Amino acid sequence: MPQSKGGSVCLAYSGGLDTSIILVWLKEQGYEVVCFMANVGQEEDFDAARKKAMSIGAKKVIIEDLRLTFVEEFCWPAIACNAKYEGRYLLGTSLARPAIARAQIKAAQAEGCFAVSHGCTGKGNDGARFEFAFAAIDPAMAVIAPWRDPTFYDRFPGRDALLDYAAKKGIPVSSTKAKPWSMDENLAHCSYEAGILEDPDQTPPSDMWKLTVNPTDAPDKPEYFTLEFTKGIPTKLEYTEAGKSKTVTEPVELFTTMNAIARRHGVGRIDIVENRFVGIKSRGCYESPGLYCLHAAHMDLEGLTLDREVRALRDQFVSFNYAQMLYKGFYFAPEREFLHASIVKSQEKVNGRVRCLAFKGDAVVLGRTSENSLYDQSEASMDEMGGFEPQDTTGFIKANSIRLRKYGTMKKAGGEDL
Repeated sequence: MPQSKGGSVCLAYSGGLDTSIILVWLKEQGYEVVCFMANVGQEEDFDAARKKAMSIGAKKVIIEDLRLTFVEEFCWPAIACNAKYEGRYLLGTSLARPAIARAQIKAAQAEGCFAVSHGCTGKGNDGARFEFAFAAIDPAMAVIAPWRDPTFYDRFPGRDALLDYAAKKGIPVSSTKAKPWSMDENLAHCSYEAGILEDPDQTPPSDMWKLTVNPTDAPDKPEYFTLEFTKGIPTKLEYTEAGKSKTVTEPVELFTTMNAIARRHGVGRIDIVENRFVGIKSRGCYESPGLYCLHAAHMDLEGLTLDREVRALRDQFVSFNYAQMLYKGFYFAPEREFLHASIVKSQEKVNGRVRCLAFKGDAVVLGRTSENSLYDQSEASMDEMGGFEPQDTTGFIKANSIRLRKYGTMKKAGGEDL
């Protein structure tokens, strides 16, 4: 911990259990605390959070609306490159952290703070995500990480100790010993971990899921929508509400509306065990309703518009590594900027419309169109030649089977059967 007691510290404040306790603890250590809250689309009573922070000792509370930045700068590129960590996690928390960290540093600088602080544990990913961003944006800024400080974690060895302290100090928190899991919410998703979820064979209680209706309780009638993409970026959502056709183009409204459609049909839930950056396996439950639909529609459109070899290279190199960088916190890094340029190039012709439906926990593509389509219906047809010469395939097969013939001959010579 930095030695300059009495200075101002900018705390990334959520209003939840951990950061409320940390606020009070920082005050006990002799620091003035400026709380920073980022609106990244979470369903939060920011006025109540401000009042709570001030009532338990904050010097000032800064609340910044980052929703448009979060969608345009962070979510759209992740959709454009189909970024998924370990093939499943849509990176909702990972996408928000660099946006929050950058804004927190700017707030700290404006308020004359000598340090920033956060409520990330030493076992998770978020500490690295925040502090890698802090290091890149303002290398001189000190960092106070209570969950890595023995004077803090020896005093609060677990969530029960935090809850007991909150009760003793009269700090209102939403976590309880009956519902001890932690949550992180933004426009892209809501995540759940810890508590009873640490048993990977424990089924999540039905009342845990905050955003989506249980798919088994979802409407028996599907809901239809059409997404339009321009250079791989969602630019229009068309849907029907109360019998009237509606269109949304503004990025935050588009994301919010897509969320609303997907939520009422139970779309976007996953329950996984993932590999954290620090090397620990972790069980996490995630709801990403709108993001799931946007990913599915975008990926489908690429099948129509993206060249085979470009797509293969992008999937093998860009998508995988971009997801890794986001997950591990290397957003403000030269390699991420390099890959971003590749994403933009790959999406130049990914333009078009995708018709979908949401139904009983899934988003299903019904059809797609594009002025940049590489699909030739005549060539693909089994009912006409369409300019394709079937005899050409003979040479194609013959040339590509040369190495296989050699391989088979080698195996046979060694007495091995294929």
